[in-house]
Amino acid sequence: MRGVGMIDGKELAKVVSRLRAQRTDDAFVEVKACSRGLSADVWETVSAFANTAGGLLLLGLDENDGAFAPAQHFDINRVRDQFVTGMGDGGQPCLVAQPPRYEMSRGEVDGSSVLLVEIAELSAQQKPCYIVARGVQAGSYKRIDDKDIRLSASEMYEMQTVLVPSDADVSVVPEATLEDLDDELVDSILANRNRQSPRVLKGAATREQQLDRVNILNKQGGVRMGGLLAAGVYPQQYFPKLVIDVAVHPGTEKAQPGLPRFLDRQVCDGPIAECVEGALNAIGRNIRKASYVVGVARLEEWEIPQSVLREALVNAVVHREYSPMFAGEAVSVDIYPNRIEVTNPGGLWGGKTLETLADGSSRCRNARLMSLMGAASLRHGAGYLVESQGSGIITMLREMEEHGLDAPIFVAKSDSFKVIFKRQEMQVSAKPCEPAGASGFPQVCKERNRGQTQRAQMDVDVQADMEIDSCEAMRPRELRQQIVASMSDGETRGARELASMMGVSLPKIRYALARLVDEGELVPTAATTNRNRKYKKVEV
Repeated sequence: MRGVGMIDGKELAKVVSRLRAQRTDDAFVEVKACSRGLSADVWETVSAFANTAGGLLLLGLDENDGAFAPAQHFDINRVRDQFVTGMGDGGQPCLVAQPPRYEMSRGEVDGSSVLLVEIAELSAQQKPCYIVARGVQAGSYKRIDDKDIRLSASEMYEMQTVLVPSDADVSVVPEATLEDLDDELVDSILANRNRQSPRVLKGAATREQQLDRVNILNKQGGVRMGGLLAAGVYPQQYFPKLVIDVAVHPGTEKAQPGLPRFLDRQVCDGPIAECVEGALNAIGRNIRKASYVVGVARLEEWEIPQSVLREALVNAVVHREYSPMFAGEAVSVDIYPNRIEVTNPGGLWGGKTLETLADGSSRCRNARLMSLMGAASLRHGAGYLVESQGSGIITMLREMEEHGLDAPIFVAKSDSFKVIFKRQEMQVSAKPCEPAGASGFPQVCKERNRGQTQRAQMDVDVQADMEIDSCEAMRPRELRQQIVASMSDGETRGARELASMMGVSLPKIRYALARLVDEGELVPTAATTNRNRKYKKVEV
């Protein structure tokens, strides 16, 4: 309930029925008896609703023992006037700062009158709403279930700076020197920035001037935080918690009774690019993968696409909050049997909401760090770590859809942001498996398919392990011939359609289609980035 709108009698009856069934109010409805006038604690709820997702105040019912019966001596007109006055609409000063929009209406429950007040959520730039007499620190609340909880210092900080670009990434690290920078990374960033924009180093004759120009150093030669994170030898010497903490849990929640705390855990440190690559490798060692041979190439498919996981990790480290209040918090990756969660400190910034995440616009609280990471090359791959074009979320959604997977779930709080990827639930043993290799990072036991025996191998040959016969076992050339034979002149087919029709995995079909395009047998109908891309035979 983010906005406001009048509630009719049927809706009110449903609300009261729900409250009575659960015997308590909840995250969206707060009930007050107001038998002797407007309850003093109603302003805590106004603040909480305004700072969270809006809600409904239902005045004139008594919650006693979950009955939610009409309150005795409830004077609806008196309570209405007191509320209107408290909101600053009666000629008196408002009791809450940043008062939210509200709508009032009258209703009837069990033959008695009640007052309904619908509270709208404030926009990001207006938060927090707080009780004036208590001040912003003690008078700001949020709604959690049926409770009004005082906002933490970090939540208030995020609300108050949601439209203010952060200077944390250009702050100088007092004890850091040039010796703390990795020359190879610095050279790569300078070369890439110059390639991206030849003007960026114009007139910067010395190395120190060049490093100042790209915000690795300041003009006095001090090492900036963003420069250390992007190109430092070991940034964690100064910021021990600026890491990616990957943990594998045996149950569907943390620290479940009777189970070990972790099956595996790896803290990924170093400069940001290495943190991301280390975290991606740690995830890869602990999720299911299928591998198969196409010609002389061995292809591998993760249960959640590697590119999607990388994008989530990059977003977490680049868009996280780096201010001193959050410097003691790590980006966390929690791997459960039924999901993977990637969480970063700091909420959505710049007016972004869950509704506008995929609108293609790029907003970043750490603009200078973003620029550096846009020139940071991957050590074990082509391209740069980030592209800063606002297409990351769109890419994630498209990739998940193309692989037939559920869209990621985004959870935005005032001081944190989380991405959740659903997994096909697997069974894990109560004890960690034996370590696989010198890294000491055990692999997770898993159940392959229903009715099959548990196996502790992560790398699965699709043809043998999944017992695929039919078309999946065909040689690559035979598969390509079958694809061409299945298509009439002028007919178009998509990769997903062909994979389903032939019983072949989508990556294998895509590989075959790419070969057929190269060989001049097929022609695509759209660009590779177009989700509606199909193929048709080349007319002779």
